Amino acid sequence: MLTTLLQRHQADFGPVLPLDLNGPDVARLDFSAHNPRLATADLRDTAAFGRLVDAELQLQHAAIGVGGYLENRVIYRRSPHFGPGAVEEPRSLHLGVDVWCPAGVPVCAPLPATVHSLADNDNFGDYGPTVILQHELEGTVFYSLYGHLSRLEWRNLRVGQTLAKGEAFATVGPFPENGDWPPHLHFQLIADLGGRVGDFPGVARPSELATWAALCPDPNLVLQSRWLA
Repeated sequence: MLTTLLQRHQADFGPVLPLDLNGPDVARLDFSAHNPRLATADLRDTAAFGRLVDAELQLQHAAIGVGGYLENRVIYRRSPHFGPGAVEEPRSLHLGVDVWCPAGVPVCAPLPATVHSLADNDNFGDYGPTVILQHELEGTVFYSLYGHLSRLEWRNLRVGQTLAKGEAFATVGPFPENGDWPPHLHFQLIADLGGRVGDFPGVARPSELATWAALCPDPNLVLQSRWLA
């Protein structure tokens, strides 16, 4: 099982971002229905959404926000991309960890990697520029996904390119090019891409939690932030 493998190698991972995710200026952000400030927020207005993120951080005297793994979120109602219809169950269960930080922060490979695939998923509310890296530990292949990147560095990447542990390969993107979100990194671990290239669901239907949690282990196994423990 990938979770067990990652637990054995926790001492081997480098940082995904050059930020101290255990520092006092980090706070866990809640984007579920338990946060009453979301009830009246205009989430379709990305600038207003960004001000909301800033206000959430200020309330906790923080500069960096983290959270989201298996959180049943209301923020995806901002985009029809997640299927918020009356007939089909909408996707609202977040499968990665978000790190809310300024655009331009470098994104680094936590292990030696090969660039598996690239895509600019440019639907409103989607990933925007996306990178999927392929890794191998003890003969087991698995993947990490990075969403909401800047196009500047992303354009220079090539499928099959090798990356050293700790090598910066992208930066956190600004809106609107990052999928039209307030700046943040979506980081996700994936056991099996199922043949997908350049894209993979980062949000699932809550009724399918068990299936997706098994396929996408907790990214904090790599990030190792005390705020996510």
